[in-house]
Amino acid sequence: MDRRAFLAAAAATGLAPIITPEQAFARAAASQPGWMLAVSDVAGDIARRPLRRIHGRVPAGLEGTLYRNGPACFRRPGGDAGHWFDGDGLVRAFRIGSEGASLEARFVDTVKRRQDSAAGAVITPGFGTRGGAEAAVGSADDTNAANTALLPIGGELLALWEAGSPYSVDPRTLATNGLKTFRPDLAHMPFLAHPRIEPGGRVWNLGLAGRKAIVWTLDPSGEIERTALIDLPRASYMHDFTATDRHLIVLLQPWMQQRMVMPYADSMVWKPELGTQVLVIDKDDLSKRRIFELPAFFFFHLGDAWREADGTIRFDGCIDSNPDFAVNGGRDLLNGKAPHNAVNLALFTLRPDGRAEVNRTAMVAEFPKADPRLAGSARRKTVINTVRGGSKPLLQGVAVTDWRTGKADVFNYGDHQCAEEMLFVPRPGTSGELEGWLVGSSLNLKARATELHVFDAGRVSDGPVCSWRADVGLPVGFHGAWMS
Repeated sequence: MDRRAFLAAAAATGLAPIITPEQAFARAAASQPGWMLAVSDVAGDIARRPLRRIHGRVPAGLEGTLYRNGPACFRRPGGDAGHWFDGDGLVRAFRIGSEGASLEARFVDTVKRRQDSAAGAVITPGFGTRGGAEAAVGSADDTNAANTALLPIGGELLALWEAGSPYSVDPRTLATNGLKTFRPDLAHMPFLAHPRIEPGGRVWNLGLAGRKAIVWTLDPSGEIERTALIDLPRASYMHDFTATDRHLIVLLQPWMQQRMVMPYADSMVWKPELGTQVLVIDKDDLSKRRIFELPAFFFFHLGDAWREADGTIRFDGCIDSNPDFAVNGGRDLLNGKAPHNAVNLALFTLRPDGRAEVNRTAMVAEFPKADPRLAGSARRKTVINTVRGGSKPLLQGVAVTDWRTGKADVFNYGDHQCAEEMLFVPRPGTSGELEGWLVGSSLNLKARATELHVFDAGRVSDGPVCSWRADVGLPVGFHGAWMS
C-alpha cells in the first residue's frame, strides 16, 4: 500500500488523521501571531553581508559601527527558556561607511550556551527559567546569558548582563575572548548592564547582591580606579541607575528580594505599600548619602541625571505601575501572548529641602537615551522608543521629547514594524544638544527583515534620511553602543 492509499484507508476506518512533521510545523506557525518573529530563534552566527539601501543616502560624516545585543536563542529540542530575558546573547554589528552598510552577528560563547547546547535543552536557570537539576552552576557566571547591553572600552566590546561578569568580545570579528575579570579578587562579581559614562570616559557601575552593592569606577582605558562595597536600605531589584556630575542616583523600588530561589523572578515580592526610595550618593565620598521618598512604581530604564544651580536634581525614566511584565510578560511573549503593560515617560525631581516628585506623562516610552556629551549635565531632550499600535506587544516608533516645551517630535514606522533602541551620534564639528543623527534598527514584520535607519535628530518626524534592509529578520534585541 502506498502512502496515499494508507491515508485514505485510515480516513475510511475513522482513525485519527495522520499529520506529517512538515504539516504540524506549518500548522503551529500559522497559529502564531505575526509578531512572533520578534522572539524567534537564530540558528547560528551570521556572516557579514551587505545591507540593501531602500531609502535616502548616507549622511556625510556618519561612519562607524552600531553594535547591538539581545537574546536570540530560546528553544531547544529537550526544553525551552521560560522567559524572554533568558535567551542566548547575539551581538550584531551594523557597520556604516561611505560605501554603504553591512550586518553580521555572532553569539557570545558563554558557559550557559555551551552547557545548554551540550544538553540539547535549556537546563541553565535564569531570570525566569527554572533550569534543570543537571545544570552545573558554580557561580553567577555559569548562568550568564551575556544578552543585555554592550560597553566599548579599552579596545574591547564588553557584553553585559546583570548578575555576573562581562564577556569580552572582539569588536572587529565579534569573537568571544572570554569572561572579563578586572582583577583576580573580583572574579564573578556582578556588573550591571547599564554603566554610566562621564563625558571624559570614566565609567561608573554597580553590582548588586541583596542589600549590598559593589561600586565600580573604571578609567577610560578600562582599568579599575577603585571599587567599594556599600550597604543599601533594602534588597530591591535594580536593572539601571543614573548619575549627575557629582552623585550616583540609585532607585530602590518595592520589588524586593525575599529569598534566593531559581528562577530569580520567583525570589521577588512586590510591596507597593513601602513606596520607592531614591538613594543619592556622593561620588567622592560614598559614605555621604541622602534618601528621598516617592510613591511605588516599577522601572527598568532611567535617563541621565543632572544637577541645577540650587542643588535640585532631575532625571527621567520609563515607569510602570507594577512588575507584571518582568514576572509574566517576558514569559507570555515566548508563548505568543501579548503582554498589556503600560510604561510611560516620567520626570523625577529631587529638591534640596528633601521633597521628591515624579511627573508621569501619558507618553508610552522605553529606552530613554540622551546626548552622551551632556551626561551628568543639564539637558532638555530625551530620545525614546514610543507608539504602541494594534495588538503588537512591542513599540513601533521613535521620538525626541523636549522637557522645556513639553512637545515630542515623533515618527511612527507603522504597525508592521518593531522599533529597537535608538542611539545618538554627534555630527562632526558640532556641540549643541542632539546636533547629529539617531541610529537604530527595527524588525519589519511584513518583509520579515531587519532594517537599519538613520534620522536627523532635529527632524525625527520627517522620517529616516537613510534606511537599509537585511536579507534576514533577527529577533528584537535590547541595548547597543556606537563606535566611530
